[in-house]
Amino acid sequence: MNEPAGTPESQPTVLQSALRGLACKCPRCGEGKLYAGFLTLAPSCDVCGLDYAFIDAGDGPAIFIIMLAGAIVVGCALVVEVKYQPPYWLHAVLWLPLILATTLLPLRSMKSLLIALQFHHKAAPGRLVDRAK
Repeated sequence: MNEPAGTPESQPTVLQSALRGLACKCPRCGEGKLYAGFLTLAPSCDVCGLDYAFIDAGDGPAIFIIMLAGAIVVGCALVVEVKYQPPYWLHAVLWLPLILATTLLPLRSMKSLLIALQFHHKAAPGRLVDRAK
């Protein structure tokens, strides 16, 4: 039951898979929940029964979020520092909430987006080919 059902025409497009991922839904049916907790995956889809054991998002979602959040926060902090030169305590008051908002809020959606794209492209671990033959 782990293989997608139907013909290739019934397979979702990359856009549909990405939207399913952003919605934190099952990458196969788009209806079941992907998570049991904030970032804890459910064991399987409660609608279509897809086993989520294949999922391995690794550190990818965190790296994407760190890079995006870092660019946003550092850019904003530099503009505020150059333009207004506030005291350091004001920098902490301004940027700590922004750091939390730009890292924690999109992390769940980014993880499920990468999971959905992994499923769509049938990504698997790399294997070395025995070339001695």
